[in-house]
Amino acid sequence: MAEELHIAQGGKEDKYTILYKQIAAVTQNESDTIANMANVAAMIHQTFGFWWTGFYRVVGEELVLGPFQGPLACSRIAYGRGVCGTAWKEGRTQVVPDVEQFPGHIACSSASKSEIVVPLFNDGKVVAVLDIDSEHLATFDDTDRLWLERIVALL
Repeated sequence: MAEELHIAQGGKEDKYTILYKQIAAVTQNESDTIANMANVAAMIHQTFGFWWTGFYRVVGEELVLGPFQGPLACSRIAYGRGVCGTAWKEGRTQVVPDVEQFPGHIACSSASKSEIVVPLFNDGKVVAVLDIDSEHLATFDDTDRLWLERIVALL
């Protein structure tokens, strides 16, 4: 209870510190990637209250919707298309303060205003991306990037 209260009252760094430890504990003995993605999406979403939190998995030549929390989402995204496809193609995290300014942004929801997409690697290849959308502009920064990259590395 005290830890939950600390999460609610703490700053972003405090929330990530505790969340990282919780995710490490939940995922350490679970070998199923989909189960881990589902729990990680739920834990991030509940901790921060983002608009949409979820994963897209690389299947062939496109990203296919995986476990998520939030409203309806695009089911498939082409390689290099939108923020998710760009993160996959470039193999690096994309932090987008205003999605309307991102060339080729895919508007799955007009409520989404800013976004961060973090690639998940296995043997040096992108196998999925963590996509988080906010209904507010400029929600994500370097703190989010660093912690979310650490979190996806647990998977």
